[in-house]
Amino acid sequence: MKRIVVKIGGALLGQPLEPLFEALATLQQESEVVLVHGGGPQATAMAKRLGHSPTIIEGRRVTTDIDLDIVKWMIRGQLNVELVAEASKAGIRSLGLSGADAGLIQVSKRGVWTVGTTDVDFGHVGDFQKADPTVLMALLQAGIMPVICPPGIDQEGHLYNINADTIALEVASALNANELLLVTETGAVLNNEMKPLRRLSYQQTQAGVEEGWIASGMKVKTDIGFAALERGISSVWILGPESVASRIRGTQLLGAHHA
Repeated sequence: MKRIVVKIGGALLGQPLEPLFEALATLQQESEVVLVHGGGPQATAMAKRLGHSPTIIEGRRVTTDIDLDIVKWMIRGQLNVELVAEASKAGIRSLGLSGADAGLIQVSKRGVWTVGTTDVDFGHVGDFQKADPTVLMALLQAGIMPVICPPGIDQEGHLYNINADTIALEVASALNANELLLVTETGAVLNNEMKPLRRLSYQQTQAGVEEGWIASGMKVKTDIGFAALERGISSVWILGPESVASRIRGTQLLGAHHA
């Protein structure tokens, strides 16, 4: 059976999700589906309510003690269980998981990064080490859709924030998924004229980064997408919720097999 990993961006989680889950229910008729989600905007909103201003560098969050607590409260807590409830409304049996559950996403503490001319300590942020898909395989065989979110866990049991796009890549790779769908509020990659692109090559992406119309979170997504293609995942799309089942709109990333 075909396997599809779907990653939904946090910016979409404040919008009506019925179209997304209807599409996931359609996909489940012929595929095994895994849903991965973040929750950056919701985590930022909660931080501000608490009087804390989070730091985002190149689309990645510096995770202080309070930021890690917010990941646990907002992303693993509220958002994850709400998505499980939305799935149930659409007739999908699902189970919420974090990367820490059953050692699904194993990480190590990120060292200091040099960004431009500045050394950045990302705090409680983990760099991916290993994925153990055992629990996912069991759930998929039982017809249950896993709903996965940060954080990940290290060998000593410490929790670390990890980008949800990275989780999606590593889960897709560990499961030998056929497709990776990165669902965003823009519905596609937009060029310098703010027009959606139907297809995007690696060379076009490099030009987009240099010209500035691929940046921040979208750069993370294109980086993840091309890494997935290099690992043998045959189809990668950046698209909106309404196109998950049909691919009517959205941007397909082109790998070497399209040449």
